[in-house]
Amino acid sequence: MRFRPLGHTGLNTSVIGLGTWQLGGEWGIDFTQAQVDAILDAAAECGVNLIDTAECYGDHLSERLLGDYLARHDRSRWIVATKFGHLFDGFLKRRDEFSVAGVRTQLEASLRALRLEKIDLYQFHSGADLSFNNDELWTYLADQKRAGKVGHLGVSLNKTTEHQADWAKQRGIEVIQVVHNRLDRRAESLHFPFAARDGLGILARVPLASGLLTGKFKPGVTFPANDVRARVTPEAMQRDLDEVARIGREEVPPGVPMAHWAMAWCLKNPLVSAVIPGCKNADQVRDNAEAADLIPA
Repeated sequence: MRFRPLGHTGLNTSVIGLGTWQLGGEWGIDFTQAQVDAILDAAAECGVNLIDTAECYGDHLSERLLGDYLARHDRSRWIVATKFGHLFDGFLKRRDEFSVAGVRTQLEASLRALRLEKIDLYQFHSGADLSFNNDELWTYLADQKRAGKVGHLGVSLNKTTEHQADWAKQRGIEVIQVVHNRLDRRAESLHFPFAARDGLGILARVPLASGLLTGKFKPGVTFPANDVRARVTPEAMQRDLDEVARIGREEVPPGVPMAHWAMAWCLKNPLVSAVIPGCKNADQVRDNAEAADLIPA
C-alpha cells in the first residue's frame, strides 16, 4: 500500500480507500454483518486505512454495520469519514437537512451508529450553495471540533458545484471529495485549482465510473431495479461503454487490468490523496488494493 497526506489535516491516508455506499442496500445486495466483517478484514490486511460512508446510506445502516466492526477491532488504525445533510427517505430518495438542529441530530446519530467518540472527517454532503453559506452551521461544526466530536471538516461536492471548493478554506474545510475518473474529468477544471491554491486534500469518488472502467460490462448490459446503475439510460450507457472500449484499446497498457489502471490514473495527479472505490466482497477489496502497485513510492 502507498500513503499520502490528506491535505493539511496531518492524516496519512492509504491511496486506496473503501467506499461504503453499497452497504446501505442500493447496489443490489443486502449485506450481512459477516459480509461486512470480511470486507473490512480484507481492507485491513491490504493496508487500507480510509473508510468513507454517509448518514444516508440506508438511514445510518452503512454506519451501523461499520460501527459493529469497529467496536470489535482496533479503531485507531482507521480514518473514518462520514457525511451529513441528507435524510434517507427510501431507496435512492433523500431529503436535504442542513439546519444546525438537523445536523446536530445527524452527528449524534452517526456517532452512535459508528460507535465512535470522534469522527475523523465530517463532510457536508452535496448540498446547495444556500445551505453551504450558513455561518451558524460552520460555527456549530467548529464547536464540535473543539469538543472533540469531529476531527476535520470536508465537503463532498456534486458534479457541477464550483464555488464550494473556492469557499472551502474560509469555512474551515480541509478536504474536498469529488467525482473523478477517466470518463468524468470535470473536477480537474472545477475543483482541483482551488485545492491546489488552498492545500486541500482531494478524495476521488467513483474512480471506476460505477464499475464501467473495470471493462467487465458489455453493450446491452442491464442492472437490477435495486441497483443505482439501473437509472442510466441505455443511450448514455452505450456511449460510456464505447468510450471504455476505446480507452482499453488506446490507453491501458497490455497486461494491466483496466480497473487497476483506472485508479492509478486518478492518482497520477499528486493533488489526489486517495481514491474511494466501492466493493461487493472481500475479493474486490483485495483486487482494488493491488492498484497501489502502479503508484510510484
